[in-house]
This record gives sequence, structure tokens and C-alpha cells, in this order.
Amino acid sequence: MGADCVIYPRAVILDRCQLGQRVIVHCGAVVGSDGFGFAQDEQGHHVKIPQMGIVQIDDDVEIGANCTIDRASLGKTWIGKGSKIDNQVQIGHNVTVGKHCILVAQVGISGSTELGNHVMLAGQTGVKGHIKIGDRVRVGAKSGVGHAVKPDEDMFGIPAMPIKEWMRTYGNMRRLPLIRNQLRELAEKVKALEQALQGNGDD
Repeated sequence: MGADCVIYPRAVILDRCQLGQRVIVHCGAVVGSDGFGFAQDEQGHHVKIPQMGIVQIDDDVEIGANCTIDRASLGKTWIGKGSKIDNQVQIGHNVTVGKHCILVAQVGISGSTELGNHVMLAGQTGVKGHIKIGDRVRVGAKSGVGHAVKPDEDMFGIPAMPIKEWMRTYGNMRRLPLIRNQLRELAEKVKALEQALQGNGDD
């Protein structure tokens, strides 16, 4: 543990985890709990995979109340310098969070995902495991990120997509009731036309 760290009551820093200087860990946070790793045996039972790695917290990181940062299965879960983590955030094993990132309350990041520098994830965003989020990416609240994201993208939605694409999609979704009514009217006109043509054919 580096100099000038502040560890509030009921925060837990488990064995072999490393904290840099001026790290703040708020009440109830857990750094170094086992990663969620299991394998099924032939009987379908879930067998625990030993989590042998560590958590490394770099300088000037702040970790909010009741956050959980899981230790790596091998290697390290790594939180980069200057990143700020709000309350109730879950960071899975072997995740890398770059420098100066912002993770707002109730964000969840699955294992082995890599966040670049200056990434911002708004509240309740979920991120799939084993993907890479580029530098300076911003993701809106309650989004679900299921694929890699290139640097400098602004993302939103479930599944998350570029914000301009989401706005077009949402605009079209709001028009669906109107489109449905128009289709009904067209179907009635087509039916009437078919009946008229059939009547002319009978003559």
C-alpha cells in the first residue's frame, strides 16, 4: 500500500493486492475477492477454478462504497491511474481499466475486458467479457456493450450502438404505431381493389 491512502471502515483489501499512492477506498468496498470462474464436470456440477492472481490499483484511484473488484484468475485485475469508480460497481477478474476513467454507479464489467484511457461508462452500463473498449469512449446509462468499440465513439442502447444510429433507430421506433396504421389502410385498399378486379372479371 502506497503513501497517503485512505481506507474507510468495513472496506476489505485482500491478500497480495497492491494499492498505489493516494488511493481512496470507501466503506464496504472489497478489493481482491475471488473472480467468478467455474468449469462444469461430466456430471454438470460447477467446479471452482482457483483464482490465483491479484488486483493492482494505481495512484490516485477512488473506489466507491460497496464496489467489488475481483482478483485475476492469473495475472492481475488492473485499475489505471486517476480512475474514479462510483458506488456499487462490479469489476470482474482480469479486467483492465485504463487511466482516468469514470465508472458511474452500478456499472458491471465482465471478466477479461479491457478499457482504454479516459473511458466513461454511465450508470448501470453492462459490458461483455473479453472485449476491448477504445480510448475516450463514452457510453450512456443502462446500455449493454456486447462488442468491441473503437476509440472516440459515443455509444448508447441495448445493444449499444453509435449514438447517432441509436437516435435514428429510436425515431423510427416511435413511428411504428403510425406505420402500422398506414399498413392497415394499405391492406384494406389492396383488398378492396382485388375485390373490384375480381368482380370485373366475373362480368
